[in-house]
Amino acid sequence: MSELTSLSALSMAEQIRQKKISPVDLLDAHLARISKLTPQLNAFVALDEKRARQDAKALEATALRGDVRGRLHGVPVSIKSSIATAGLPYESGTRLRTGNVADQDAVLVSRLRNAGAIVLGVTNTPELLMAWETDNLLYGRSNNPWDLARTPGGSSGGEAAAIASGCSAGGVGSDGGGSIRVPAHFSGICGLKPTPGRIPATGHFPVSAGPFALLGVVGPMARTVADLQVLFEVMAGPHHGDPSSAPVPLRKLTLEELKQIRIGYFEDDGRTPVTAETRLAVRTAVDGLRLAGFEVVPFRPDGLERARQLWWKLFGTAGGMVLAPLTKGREADLSPLLKEFLGWAMAEPAHTGTTLLDTWLQRDEIRNQFLVQMQAFPIVLCPAAAIPAFRHGERSWQIEGQTVKYLDAWSYTEWFNLLGTPAAVVPVSQSAEGLPIGVQIVGRPWEEELVLAVAAEVERECGGYRKPPIE
Repeated sequence: MSELTSLSALSMAEQIRQKKISPVDLLDAHLARISKLTPQLNAFVALDEKRARQDAKALEATALRGDVRGRLHGVPVSIKSSIATAGLPYESGTRLRTGNVADQDAVLVSRLRNAGAIVLGVTNTPELLMAWETDNLLYGRSNNPWDLARTPGGSSGGEAAAIASGCSAGGVGSDGGGSIRVPAHFSGICGLKPTPGRIPATGHFPVSAGPFALLGVVGPMARTVADLQVLFEVMAGPHHGDPSSAPVPLRKLTLEELKQIRIGYFEDDGRTPVTAETRLAVRTAVDGLRLAGFEVVPFRPDGLERARQLWWKLFGTAGGMVLAPLTKGREADLSPLLKEFLGWAMAEPAHTGTTLLDTWLQRDEIRNQFLVQMQAFPIVLCPAAAIPAFRHGERSWQIEGQTVKYLDAWSYTEWFNLLGTPAAVVPVSQSAEGLPIGVQIVGRPWEEELVLAVAAEVERECGGYRKPPIE
């Protein structure tokens, strides 16, 4: 990784303000890195080099005059290709949308540009985002910069690979069942799933509406928690296009407020075992927080298994019903990953009006029960997944003498989509094979600032991001 591309986004912006580096030179360094690593990673779907160069030159001129557009002045970022970015492919990894180009920016992309960010391009996803790995018939497979034989995760896998490898300083993913947090965990970076509506999902495809507005969000991904914080603050704010949107102001926490909270943690959910190294990562984060002065005690919320079941009834069963008309008669155009997902989704009876309403009501009930428990523990720390990054094509793993299947390995993130709570992942340690292992920090709705503050403490005590061996 070059000296320029290895900097944090905040450091890039600060050095541009101090006229120590040029936005043009910074962009050139990122484009060179992308060119070098694309054959190995296949992280980007398309680049917007012409506009990026125009923006970099304009931002350089204003920086030389001592003017700064915003907190990300001159910082190169990337956007998941399921989010509208003007003039770039907006296909969500499916042949069913081949050639679809966004005619305008999503709200969050406009906010990033207004803060001075330079959009490099858009990144790869699985077809219609329905997998925890990244591969499709349009652009092929993305690989993990820690081990090219493994996935960077999904569905924001191209985004995670780009950021982890220094091809992008940070960017945006989306998450309906772990699609920000699992790639962050697999690729050794930070990611935030915010409360639905805290960052507007306007301009995302598939559209965040109906029951999916309860589950699906857009959120920042970066190498450091501080960068994650800035990206979050730049993009946050209400917008009429997101049905979950609410005018929640940004909040600043004092250290005294932070240290007064109780943190609960658990190493496994009692159903799906996790690797010994994943347990150790949780303990390492717990020890770090205690050393920093926090009260951290064992606590596993009740109702997790019911939350997982209800999540599948919305994401899987209802999701399959939404996708069925779109894909009917186009089976030859569908990727193996999407066919696999649809097979799982359609193995169960379709919803009736009664079953969907019952699922929705049960969701609200269990969410209320969970939030009552979180009155005692405003922050909960737990694994992000049962395993680190898996090899391409794997579908089950042996852990503690038990077979863990594909869908079950990510239940550690799925609960919190169902419950609508914010959750961040921060890298903590590595497996014996040298793969990154992240830990998940979960908070109460609309309390992203607290989640990020605790994530920053974990990062400070445990070391955070490490450069992958892609070189």
